[in-house]
Amino acid sequence: MVALRPAGNDGRWEHVAARPAGDYTSGVTAVRLVLALFAAAAAGAVNAIAGGGTLLTFPAIVGLGVTPLVANATSTVALWPGSLGSMWGYRHELTGVRRWVIGFTAPSLAGGTLGAWLLLHTPPAAFDRIVPFLVLGATLLFLVQGPLLRRLRRSAPATTEPAPRWSFVAAQFLVAVYGGYFGAGIGILMLAVLGFMGLTNIHRMNGLKNWGALCINAVAVVMFAGGGIVHWPIALTMAVGGMLGGYAGSRLAQRVGQQAVRHAIVAIGLAAFVWLLVRRPGGA
Repeated sequence: MVALRPAGNDGRWEHVAARPAGDYTSGVTAVRLVLALFAAAAAGAVNAIAGGGTLLTFPAIVGLGVTPLVANATSTVALWPGSLGSMWGYRHELTGVRRWVIGFTAPSLAGGTLGAWLLLHTPPAAFDRIVPFLVLGATLLFLVQGPLLRRLRRSAPATTEPAPRWSFVAAQFLVAVYGGYFGAGIGILMLAVLGFMGLTNIHRMNGLKNWGALCINAVAVVMFAGGGIVHWPIALTMAVGGMLGGYAGSRLAQRVGQQAVRHAIVAIGLAAFVWLLVRRPGGA
């Protein structure tokens, strides 16, 4: 493991492997782990509906005394099992869209690998400065894509699901790079990409989004675990809550109207922008 991180306020840097993840934490009591369990359950449900569960787990883990870099990796590991629960809940929505599932897989795995590698080898401060605006941009895109697509299709014949294009593969790769690096808001980014590619069924889009997140986080989990920057007691506790919440959220999302889900996605995106803007270096 060759990643570097600041060793203090005097400009020195050190290898992450010089101090294991456990050395960055304060005592974690049973009560705190129970709170982490509930936070992860809520995050799993949010991820199933629109993405953004990291915005619940990340500050919760930091609140347990874990440093931000380790909290980021631990949050990714903790929420990945929830992706399995979400996918199981949405499995019926992926019937008939095999081309999209296949199109999601390769760029998600490749981009997630690159993003996780960047986290392990670069300081996060510079990227933290632009993350809020990436999430805000994706939220605004998702907000306007419905009216824009209706205008573009007024003279076009009705079709079923469009076939994925190379532009979609490229866009998903970029989303996956960001997802492997930090991950907050990747669901919103993927939904925006799917909308502009021509998909309109929000539940089917959520199913594809959950598959993409499953692939992205799978490679990130392996790399973070191998890098030794995961706090395992917290990660395993949150994994249970995330899986339960992910399945429950996926079932709930499919029982409410599509417009309500869209409103929830926009609200989560704006909340993500504010939270990330406040916590970035110099933001508060």
